[in-house]
Amino acid sequence: MAARTRIYLDHNAGAPMRRQVVECVRDLVGVTGNASSVHAEGRAARARIEAARADVAALAGVPAPQVTFTSGASEANVTALSPVWRKGRGELRFSRLLVAASEHASVLSGGRFAKDSVETLAVDGEGVIDLAALEARLGDLSSAGETVLVSVMAANNETGVIQPLAEVGRLVEAAGALLHVDAVQVAGRRFIDMEAWKAASLSLSAHKIGGPQGAGALVTRQAGLKPLPLLTGGGQEHWDRAGTENVAAIAGFGVAASLAATELGTFGEIAALRDGLEQDVRHISGNARVFGQGAERLANTSCLALPGVSAETALIALDLDGVAVSSGSACSSGKVGVSHVLTTMGVDEALARCALRVSLGPATTRAEIEEFLAALRRISDRVLGKTGAGRAA
Repeated sequence: MAARTRIYLDHNAGAPMRRQVVECVRDLVGVTGNASSVHAEGRAARARIEAARADVAALAGVPAPQVTFTSGASEANVTALSPVWRKGRGELRFSRLLVAASEHASVLSGGRFAKDSVETLAVDGEGVIDLAALEARLGDLSSAGETVLVSVMAANNETGVIQPLAEVGRLVEAAGALLHVDAVQVAGRRFIDMEAWKAASLSLSAHKIGGPQGAGALVTRQAGLKPLPLLTGGGQEHWDRAGTENVAAIAGFGVAASLAATELGTFGEIAALRDGLEQDVRHISGNARVFGQGAERLANTSCLALPGVSAETALIALDLDGVAVSSGSACSSGKVGVSHVLTTMGVDEALARCALRVSLGPATTRAEIEEFLAALRRISDRVLGKTGAGRAA
């Protein structure tokens, strides 16, 4: 009997590696050559890195020299969240870091800032940053003579809620501050526009767009304005990140970036799938909740809950049924707990414990959605009963 094909609906945690990326990485894994060496093997490795840099830069809309490869987006975020940046031949020092309350853990940790220098900015019930509060706090800090770095993600990894970065960037620039953007979830799903966002830097991750795990990038908008390196001791990455480059992973990142750039026009179809999924979930339970639905969201992401059906119960049952989803950030979902994102949105703890994240990809089909919904209905029937509270008529 043939094994059942599993259904993967957790693209925000990590997209399946693209066939072309697999081929690229496989071809390079056994190849000899350090990209810092001057011999032919070293030059060949360097060529693969620079080709990837050009492809990632094109996805981000910047010149290639403004891309620094890292081990992932977490490293890129921590690098960017530095109290000291280089500006030309001088330095720019920040006394305060402001981060949105719904940020990824690698940003909420404050990077290299002292803990008492980090402040969180409120989000509303949909998960959108409070622009008035941001403007007021920037004004207060500016009047007090403080220099400020602000970090706001482009789109939330759990709810898909998109932040108004053009407005955020305008406020940050007007206050003489700098903006860093965690752009991991928008890459390949929406156009990146650092100029419109007034973003000084942004972070990217390869495995969110079908590249290898273990590769990411810090991208800067202006030449000569960048954070001090996190890893020092070698001249790799133009002295911006020491350590021998992972040629295979970086080359695979480049292939994934090039392919992702061609898919930006397909997300209308994915949004239709997502919207249909949410509508059908309400037929399973009339009390079903979709978080962040009142805000602009990524086309592929739905964070939903069936009250009374815990995420832990649903995740285990869905997995046994051959369906992979998550309950929140992949960095914390090894232990099913209450999402800090939903908490900052004011969601009741009991309801937050029922939250599931379903994230689709370019290859997701309606048939796969139907199988997920059938499995979810079986779970709901088992936990709540076929005539349980909340069943839609």
